[in-house]
Amino acid sequence: MSEMDINEVLAHLPQRYPILMVDRVKELDGKRIVALKNVTANEPYFPGHFPHRPIMPGVMILEAMAQAAGILYFRSEKVKPDANSVYYYVGIDDARFKKPVVPGDQLEIEAVLERNLRGIVKFACVARVDGETVAEASILCSMRGVQGA
Repeated sequence: MSEMDINEVLAHLPQRYPILMVDRVKELDGKRIVALKNVTANEPYFPGHFPHRPIMPGVMILEAMAQAAGILYFRSEKVKPDANSVYYYVGIDDARFKKPVVPGDQLEIEAVLERNLRGIVKFACVARVDGETVAEASILCSMRGVQGA
């Protein structure tokens, strides 16, 4: 099992502020990752979602799951993102949101690699706050070359 600080996270994800959704990796082995996202009041989406009660948008929780899954994929394949390829969503199945995520929460994202078939990778993902499940989904991603690269 290994941990990753923010510098190692940045080396394994192409995303940057304001869309970077992983602050640290707590656990990582060949098939499973546990990553953290510290949810702060100054996230760029909170003023509009919602001004009277800030709630982390579900799509941002899904993005955090995909980024954690991406780190797991890159590490398991022993590759890093580059300018000639992009790591895409190709599907989201069975997404469920069970409890709002608000400023001050620490989102713990667990992704388990279920299969890699013909370049499409499926992950079972769960997001938790204080050990309680707040969201879950099956996420499918794929690495594709950039056209013209």
